[in-house]
Amino acid sequence: MDDLDDLHDMDHRIVSALRACGTDPRVAGAVRTLSWAGEHAALWLAAGLSGAAVDGRRRGAWLRGTALTAGAHLVSMGVKRIVCRPRPAHIEPLVRTAGRHSFPSSHATSAAAAAVAFGALGARAVPPLAAAVCVSRLVAGVHYPSDVAAGAALGALTARLGARWMRGGAHHG
Repeated sequence: MDDLDDLHDMDHRIVSALRACGTDPRVAGAVRTLSWAGEHAALWLAAGLSGAAVDGRRRGAWLRGTALTAGAHLVSMGVKRIVCRPRPAHIEPLVRTAGRHSFPSSHATSAAAAAVAFGALGARAVPPLAAAVCVSRLVAGVHYPSDVAAGAALGALTARLGARWMRGGAHHG
């Protein structure tokens, strides 16, 4: 049990240190914007639908990538209801949250799913933006690092498992 206690302590120390970065008003503003944009995977769903709108040749792949991203987000919400880990209570959050459960981070799940799915379609801006969303959840003080890591792993795995379906669909190529 000592190892789990050590991980728990490390989770607390890391989120406390990163939350301190949010005392800079510019950082806090960026974190709030990223948090708002990533709520319910909105940023990623909009990105996928935009990709489908402008890339007619690969419209199906964009739409399937968007579906994978939405599906990953829904799975993370289900896992949250099973795990019921409370959010960090030892620090003041920068943002309000849609729910009170912390594990996994749904923002990180949808961000990583979008990074893998849309990154495979050449959307080079998505992976760094997804990483920023993940870090923002720590600076906002609403997730532990293990929540974000688990969410990112869940999202990336979902997109990887759906990669063949995303590329294939009705038109192979």
